[in-house]
Amino acid sequence: MTKPEPLTSTGGKTRELDAYFFKKAKRGRPFLDARKKRVRLNFTLDPDVAAALRAADENASERVNRLLRKDLGL
Repeated sequence: MTKPEPLTSTGGKTRELDAYFFKKAKRGRPFLDARKKRVRLNFTLDPDVAAALRAADENASERVNRLLRKDLGL
């Protein structure tokens, strides 16, 4: 079995999965480098802040992360 072309092209098109893919595929989530892994924190927010985050048209975690980075100078 020869190694096929990549699964995605530079234009973002995905090719059909073949026998080579399924032979090499593994179950579960792929390994994530510990430096890229996010940390779960549990904290409370004022109701108006929580409502504003939920109403925004973006991922709340991404937005909070971006705002905290800016505020903390990271």
